Amino acid sequence: MSELMHSLAEDDKKTIDNGKIIMTCLDQGIKSFTPDLMFEKFVDDYKLAKQIYGESLVSYLSGYDPKYIEKNIKIPEFQRELQKKIKEKMIDLKAEGFIDKNQTISEKGIDLAGLVLYTEEIDNLMPKGILGEKFHKKNYIYGDKTDIKTFKRTDRYRDLALRNSIKTSIRRGHGTLRVEDLKSFSRESKGQIYLVYALDSSGSMKGDKISMCKKAGVALAFKAIEEKDKVGLIVFGKEVKQLVMPTDDFMMLLREITSINASSETNLTSTIKTSIEMFPALDVTKHLIILTDALPTTGKDPEAETINAVNLAVSNGITISVIGVNLDKKGEKLAKKIVELGKGKLYVVKDAKNVDKIILEDYYSI
Repeated sequence: MSELMHSLAEDDKKTIDNGKIIMTCLDQGIKSFTPDLMFEKFVDDYKLAKQIYGESLVSYLSGYDPKYIEKNIKIPEFQRELQKKIKEKMIDLKAEGFIDKNQTISEKGIDLAGLVLYTEEIDNLMPKGILGEKFHKKNYIYGDKTDIKTFKRTDRYRDLALRNSIKTSIRRGHGTLRVEDLKSFSRESKGQIYLVYALDSSGSMKGDKISMCKKAGVALAFKAIEEKDKVGLIVFGKEVKQLVMPTDDFMMLLREITSINASSETNLTSTIKTSIEMFPALDVTKHLIILTDALPTTGKDPEAETINAVNLAVSNGITISVIGVNLDKKGEKLAKKIVELGKGKLYVVKDAKNVDKIILEDYYSI
């Protein structure tokens, strides 16, 4: 892992590109490589191949613009060149240990993809100031420094705001710093929050949509853990596929988020019920964030079962927010009912482009 981090820090283009290949494969639901079959699909039906693999993966593997490939795919000389490039890339990925002897993405490959995912998302959010600090206002002697107040004898000397004290003394025309000039930092504690990020990984989420939602999960995990809160993960489709109990282990969450791939249907009921068991029986804030692009589709009466699960979660002190990506009217109506009962917020978006900002907005509002 440290070797991979060093390569990324050195801005090693080859390593970064390899990470993007692995990352894009996982987003497309591809866990193993078969270069000959891939090439055959390119030649037989390029438009279908583009749907299966996605334009980004086609570009990363071949080094060509997808439109250029489409234009030249029937030319024998170009076919040979394309096949050669794909095979060379596979050999390189295997030599670096990013895919194993069975052409399956390795743990090292997932680690690399995770680091690329992380650096891309943090680089995207940092300049925009979105990763600001949040806190719950409650005076506490060991909390973080926030506002400036007049110094009291009960305050700790280490909390003295020296610069502000000197400014006050100068403004008052005092030749020396007096006791009445002293200022100190007010400290505020951050009431701990336990979060569970529930990500819909049904088939309709494949590609760019799930990629953006993974980045949102990385942003949430990074910020919440930095704020000493704990984050859990549920990945759901027809059933719960991945589960991480609320933790402050960012690297473990990063690996789990990276390895998510889309498939199957949507089961909200099972997801909400599972989340109830993930929160501790402690007096802490418990918040579930559900990200989905569809109505629940499993069970005899999926909508009624979902509402029952929401009521059960609420009775266990859990609040629920929903981020709905391109929901239809029926889906939006159900989502409104979920957040109304769950005392959370509903965010309805046309696409997943800004989901990372929305998920942080929801976190900051808790």
